[in-house]
Amino acid sequence: MLTLPREKTGVEGTLQHESSTAAGCSQLTIDEYLRKRLMPVEGAIPHLTGIEMYGNSIPTGTVGGDVFEYINFQQRYDIHARIERAIKLSKEFLEPLGGSTPPRNSVDDHVEWLKSRPGFRSEIETEYRVARSSEQIRVAEDLQELYTTAGVLLVGAQGHGIISAKIGSTVHDTFHALMLAELDRRGKTTLELFEKLNLRLAQSVTARNALGRSEDESGREIATTLYGELRPNGHFRFVNFGHPPPLVFSAEYRKFMDIGKSQMAQFLALGLQIPEDHPDRTRYYSLQFRQRASTSDVAEITLMSPGDILFLYTDGVYDGSDTQDRSKLEAVMREHCLSSAKDICNALLEFAVCKDDYLLETGKEDEIDDKTVFIIKRT
Repeated sequence: MLTLPREKTGVEGTLQHESSTAAGCSQLTIDEYLRKRLMPVEGAIPHLTGIEMYGNSIPTGTVGGDVFEYINFQQRYDIHARIERAIKLSKEFLEPLGGSTPPRNSVDDHVEWLKSRPGFRSEIETEYRVARSSEQIRVAEDLQELYTTAGVLLVGAQGHGIISAKIGSTVHDTFHALMLAELDRRGKTTLELFEKLNLRLAQSVTARNALGRSEDESGREIATTLYGELRPNGHFRFVNFGHPPPLVFSAEYRKFMDIGKSQMAQFLALGLQIPEDHPDRTRYYSLQFRQRASTSDVAEITLMSPGDILFLYTDGVYDGSDTQDRSKLEAVMREHCLSSAKDICNALLEFAVCKDDYLLETGKEDEIDDKTVFIIKRT
């Protein structure tokens, strides 16, 4: 059995991440910097009752195009402070301005505009303030759910090396910026985040593109993305942009379960399709126009029993279609399914590295790609 090198077997072996000093970072090459920056530290793993999770990634070189991240809402965001702010705003939005007091918030600002319109009545201001106040009450309620929610982000940029790492970095950074806006406005993640992310990575007709493409280039840099949120009952809701579909290993039947296609809704990779009703649709290249994402495009999987395992991966491990590879992965999973999520993850990565040796021996080294495995196990 191949043993992974020490620097690749665990997140702790390769990453010091946030603890690096400015002086230390200045000594890193750009690829080393991206490698450290884009990989999460093990301390970021969310802790949900009845759930164990672990992920790891092996690039083909110093750095690769695979990105995965734990979204530990409690650790990354001050949920309590956000709830308090939403409650405070819900009360403040109801209070009319007195005299010549300048606007305190967006509601006051809009009310001032309403007063300048013909036909303004005091009832209009009251109704508007009540509506905006209720929005903040809902934000506070939705934020409460984040105490028992964990997210996971997987990105697979086409190719490998520093260019792919830059593509992965673009997705990673854009995602987190949009997440801040989502929590501020709605208190939860919505499909609008992914529509904006998709547009950011689309190929612009007139301007430089996020991925650095141009009209003269024959190829398209592609980034696939899967983002999901997990609850303690094993319920996993996710959106998928061109990423290989998850696999579910049943502890009872000791095999991967067949999941209906209706539960596996999927878009093309990021940036390839623009919604047909988007106002900027003519400013981007699109393989075809599509309907805007709706709740029917959110896929759902539930780990029903203790020991059930959700297996997320990138195409350097499995492309999602080869039945022979699936059977081999199933055998690895069957052998290690009673182990911890971390041990299962590393066993599957070892299998993927062994497959690389075969590709090298048979002259198919161009098929070797970055590898990421993410395991979610119901305990």
